[in-house]
Amino acid sequence: MDIQSIKQRFGIIGHSPLLDRAIDIARQVAGTDITVLINGESGVGKEVFPQIIHNLSARKHGPYIAVNCGAIPEGTIDSELFGHEKGSFTGAHESRKGYFEVVNGGTIFLDEVAELPLSTQVRLLRVLETGEFIKVGSSKVIKTDVRVVAATNVDIPDAISKGRFRQDLYYRLNTVPVFIPPLRERKEDVVLLFRKFAADFAEKYRMPALELDDSARQMLMNYRWQGNIRQLKNITEQISIIEQSRLITGAILQKYLPSENRDLPVLYGKEPQGGDFSERELLYKVLFDMKRDINELKKLVVDIIDQGEISHELKREHQPIITQLYKEIDKAGQRLHEEEADPHTEPIVLDTFYAPEVMDESLSLQKKEIDMIRKAIEKHGGKRKNAAKELGISERTLYRKIKEYDIR
Repeated sequence: MDIQSIKQRFGIIGHSPLLDRAIDIARQVAGTDITVLINGESGVGKEVFPQIIHNLSARKHGPYIAVNCGAIPEGTIDSELFGHEKGSFTGAHESRKGYFEVVNGGTIFLDEVAELPLSTQVRLLRVLETGEFIKVGSSKVIKTDVRVVAATNVDIPDAISKGRFRQDLYYRLNTVPVFIPPLRERKEDVVLLFRKFAADFAEKYRMPALELDDSARQMLMNYRWQGNIRQLKNITEQISIIEQSRLITGAILQKYLPSENRDLPVLYGKEPQGGDFSERELLYKVLFDMKRDINELKKLVVDIIDQGEISHELKREHQPIITQLYKEIDKAGQRLHEEEADPHTEPIVLDTFYAPEVMDESLSLQKKEIDMIRKAIEKHGGKRKNAAKELGISERTLYRKIKEYDIR
């Protein structure tokens, strides 16, 4: 089957040489059982190519299944792929066949394969090398004859360097790589795709199809399309529904194209360059800024109380709120520290943000809280229930604080 026939059969639109090259490689490897790794950005249409490979292969009458590895929780991914025995884990009320057993004799498409946990990557490598796997909770080796086509939008060599993907699995999957070009490298196809989507939505919503003037066509081809075909399709649908005019000019189209510099959220790299901060460093900065602001606010309230300008009742009313804010900030900070303990996570240097005066202030606030608890207990003759009421906290919280601060 030639490239044009494949395009018609699978609904592929475009004349880009890069796209034709990808289709040609898929056509050539279809007749073999070679493992194929499809690379490309999100939204370029990678899911079509495993279907081309399967339907042009000798396995076309066998089963075909597509599995999104990133959508399956880590705790159940092994069971989904390889099956499990009854009682092998909580909730395993009966034995279950995994995808590799169900698709025996066919093709399995592993989308977002880079999202697989490392333990699952080991199991997958064994299937690729020997055609064998073991169900969760079993000791019996099962043979399977499955052709694997994988896809990812992740830079796997980079993931390997960070210890998130096995190098041996990468080389086993990457027997034949197929690269799907992003839409910005297929400028000659953008207008064709827009017309196709416009015609589909015109039929769906029973309205005339959209048309583009020269300025709109040029704008479509010059835009970077970070969301690729998926983004183009969504924008075409928006315009089809909202705009009354069926002739789309550059001015109309501009309203639907996000600015290039704010098209997608920016995630800062882990290593600051040129004064930029990493994402985790920014979180630390926010936490410390919040803590400093609360310190300043509490200090101001204490000064006002000492000057007699505010009642002790108001202080008691807001004390639990401020204390709870401290707890939430400390919890968030602890979670960040736990992430740093991950061997795959690079350590964060906090010297930039850590302010000693914040910790000093925090310790003085703790001392004030201890003093308030002691005074309340003394005032009520050791009756903790009344002291808790006086402080505006529950008796259980008071007991915990007495134990935490070792108040005698």
